[in-house]
Amino acid sequence: MAEGDNRSTNLLAAETASLEEQLQGWGEVMLMADKVLRWERAWFPPAIMGVVSLVFLTIYYLDPSVLSGVSCFVMFLCLADYLVPILAPRIFGSNKWTTEQQQRFHEICSNLVKTRRRAVGWWKRLFTLKEEKPKMYFMTMIISLAAVAWVGQQVHNLLLTYLIVTFLLLLPGLNQHGIILKYIGMAKREINKLLKQKEKKNE
Repeated sequence: MAEGDNRSTNLLAAETASLEEQLQGWGEVMLMADKVLRWERAWFPPAIMGVVSLVFLTIYYLDPSVLSGVSCFVMFLCLADYLVPILAPRIFGSNKWTTEQQQRFHEICSNLVKTRRRAVGWWKRLFTLKEEKPKMYFMTMIISLAAVAWVGQQVHNLLLTYLIVTFLLLLPGLNQHGIILKYIGMAKREINKLLKQKEKKNE
């Protein structure tokens, strides 16, 4: 068991080191994005919502086709991949890279690797469910996809995408400040109250 844990830890460390090497040119940008997403300042959440709203209002105004939208998005990614490693050291100053920043960069890469592992793990579990319980798999998939299709039919695609993107960008800050746990706790307490009231009525 200990040997398996050591192997997993060593593999995680190797994957993290590899990702750090690949994203080295993005280090300063990732640290700045990390500060924004974790809401280190009070005005970061409204700034995130403002930028996202501006981007989606521009898309709504231009109303590009799907092919044009995808092409522009991929082109933007290509430009960022080329320009960021060149411009970031000049803007942020690579000589200001400290041990604390390097440690935080390592933590970010480690979290990214863990998130990728979780996604792969869920994907494998899905196929395991398909092999072991095919009826449950198909029923779950059909019901889930039908629910998503119904929501997509009721809500405008661009609005739905805007809400999803905004939520995902606010999620790290919500977790960091314990807001999600707070509301989950409140929901659990309300559910427990309702269950207790139901038990009293049954008595």
